[in-house]
Formats: sequence, structure tokens, C-alpha cells
Amino acid sequence: MTEDSLFDDVGTARRSAPTTPAPSAPLAVRMRPTSLDEVVGQDHLLGERSPLRRLIAGSGGSSVMLYGPPGTGKTTMASLISQATGGSFEALSALSAGVKEVRAVIDAARRRLVGGEQTVLFIDEVHRFSKTQQDALLDAVENRIVLLVAATTENPSFSVVAPLLSRSLVLHLRSLTDDDVKTLLRRATTDPRGLDGTVELSEEALDHLVAVSGGDARRALTALEASADGATDAVVSVADVEAAIDRAAVRYDRSGDQHYDVTSAFIKSIRGSDVDAALHYLARMIVAGEDPRFIARRLMIHASEDIGMADPTALQTAVAAGHVVQMVGMPEAQLALAQATIHLATAPKSGAVTSGLGAAVADISAGKVGAVPPHLRDGHYAGAKKLGNAVGYKYPHDHPDGVLPQQYPPDGLVGADYYQPTDHGFERELGPRVGKLRSIVRGIAGRGRRN
Repeated sequence: MTEDSLFDDVGTARRSAPTTPAPSAPLAVRMRPTSLDEVVGQDHLLGERSPLRRLIAGSGGSSVMLYGPPGTGKTTMASLISQATGGSFEALSALSAGVKEVRAVIDAARRRLVGGEQTVLFIDEVHRFSKTQQDALLDAVENRIVLLVAATTENPSFSVVAPLLSRSLVLHLRSLTDDDVKTLLRRATTDPRGLDGTVELSEEALDHLVAVSGGDARRALTALEASADGATDAVVSVADVEAAIDRAAVRYDRSGDQHYDVTSAFIKSIRGSDVDAALHYLARMIVAGEDPRFIARRLMIHASEDIGMADPTALQTAVAAGHVVQMVGMPEAQLALAQATIHLATAPKSGAVTSGLGAAVADISAGKVGAVPPHLRDGHYAGAKKLGNAVGYKYPHDHPDGVLPQQYPPDGLVGADYYQPTDHGFERELGPRVGKLRSIVRGIAGRGRRN
């Protein structure tokens, strides 16, 4: 059974829309919103006249694919949609249902439709369905025999067959913000469905719960419930949270000094090739609940800024880690972030990319621009040749070596050497090649002048 399942026991039998949870149900279940007014976050999907709002209001008819990290409201949205339709509700889990179960649900829905009754079919973890199972849904979705509400933590563009995607509205749910999680925790502390004011939550404990939740509402509420159960008095403290979730509070304010200091130390450790220190600061950010997308962005920037062509694969690794964060999410994505950190920290370093671009930008800022040489200008329009555009251009692929003498920069910048390869890593091989290319292109024996 997955985290985002709508029921404790999802089968294939006909079920009515969810009822009020029992007092013994987990806090996260008891606090599930019962109306749009209680939904926190996802404002980008719930604007006036938005398709999702119309569905929840009972006036929409599109099948939807709810895609996003755990604890962002996919189950809540499915529950609200099912309540709004007022019809029959069926739930399948992709972990246990096969083609036979899918077809049985569709046959039952077809019979109900004859009597004017709509069926909402909720499928959890739809990305785990095989192509055959997904194909079995196509006709029923296209002809609105069922209103499909599917949930997935993976990008459906890579895990759901194209025909089913084209018949569904794909809605991307985002991780909750810190303020969103704080709102949920405060509500759960006072709401009669929740802790009903039996305990208070200290500000320090609140901040720690937000940090460890990672934008996951279910994780935050589960941690709150465990902390409250173990509290020794009427106030939940940081110590209570630490004891409940076995994770020490890390001093780390994502908008304060700790954020900038740890990030700076992380990047400087990578730049200094201290892989162990880099992993320490990475772990510190992860444990403190730093946004993994922020970490991935910093790695991608660093790959070009401080490694560049000394190891061209560093950028590929950093970008791949960013994709893992996007498609898989935490906590699994932390391994990809660690892999990228190790790669970048142990890679040969070069600032030549940064220096080369900086030198070119400095010349442009100083007014060294100049006109594009006529033979390089666009010649694909009537009258271009009369203006001299593209006349005399030599096509490099016509030369056996693929490179030939020809002026490329404006007149005032002929001979400017912006890119200066180092002797580190791949640039050790690239340096002589760059020098040879400059000599051929410029038609001279030397390497040109240094600006």
C-alpha cells in the first residue's frame, strides 16, 4: 500500500465516496480537507474557472492525471472530486490490480451509465500500470464511461502511454511551501478533528517539523502526531520532535545566515576538491530540509563555473541529478545529488569557461562590438546578395579538414583570445587543439593577440 492511497484497503469492489474518518485514524487522514476552503497550497491549480476547481465543484468532465511528490494533495483532490460527482466511486491500486480488475470496473461503470449514474475511477500509482493495463482504460476514458482520477509521483510523460495522456488533463502539484506546512500544523493542533488543543506547539518545534517535512503534508502531520504522543507536558518542544522522529534539529534557516553560509561552504568545498567536506555540507542541507531543486541548481552552475571543459561530463552529471530530483523526488533523489557532488568534487577544475565568457562580455561592455562581417550575414532573403550578405562565405564542410581560413569576429576583434584552456583534465588535450584551430582559421602561424 502506498503513501498516497485513498483507502487503507484498496480493492476492486464498488465503494462510496470517503466518509468521515474514525477518531482512531491517523492524524493525516483525519485532517484531510473536506472542501476547497481547507486546501492549502496548489494555488496555481485552483484559480477561478480552472479545470480542477470546476471538477471539484462538480461541473467538470475531464479525466485528470495528478502528478507530484508525496504529500502534496493528490489523494485530497481525488477525494474532493469523488464527493462532487455524487456518483459511484471505484478505487484501484496499480500495485495489486491487473487487466481483469480494470475491465471489471469498466463493465460495472458501463451498466451504471445506462441508468444515468457516473463512475469515478481513482487509480493510485498509475505509473506502475503496464502498457496493457493502461491501454485497457483508453476507450472508457475517451467515451467518459468512467471519470478517471489518476495519481502518480513520476512524470507521466515518461511513465504513462501517450494515448491515455492525450485523453487526460495533466495537473502538476508542487511541494508545499514552509508557510503552507505551518498552516497545516497549526490547524491540526487546534482543530477538533486533530489534536483539539490538547497540546501547544512551540515555535522552535514548529520550525523543525517544517524543516523535516520537505514540503510533504503527510510527513509533517505524522511527525506532529508522534511528537504530541511523546510530549511530557502540554507544549511540544524540539526535544519531543527529535525523540519522535530520531532526527536532531539542525540550525539552518533557509532565509537566513545558515542557508548562505552552508551553501557557500558546500560550493567552496567542491571547488577545493574536498569531497568529504562537500558531502558533509550536502548532508547538512538535506537533513535540514533544503529544497533539493536548489541544491541541484547550485551543482549545475558549479559544473560550468569551476570545472567547465576540464571535465565536460560534470555538467551532464549535474543536469542528470536535477532530472532525478524532478522525476523521482526525495528521499531517493538524495543519492543522485550525492553522486553529482562526488563527481564535481573529484573532477579536475578549470575557470576557463567563466574567464572566457567574462572577457568577451567585458569587451562588449567597453564598446568593442563591430559589424558582423558581410560574408557571415543572413543571405536567405530576396536582395541579400545585392547587399553583399553571405557573399564569399566558405563552407567548412567542403574542406577535407572541416576547418579553413576565414574571418568570423568583427574587424576590431580579430585575434582576440577569450578562451584560455588550462592544463587540467580534458583541457590538457584541448589546449593544443584550440591553438591549432586558431592558427588555421586566422591563416597565421601564431595564436593571435591576447586582449
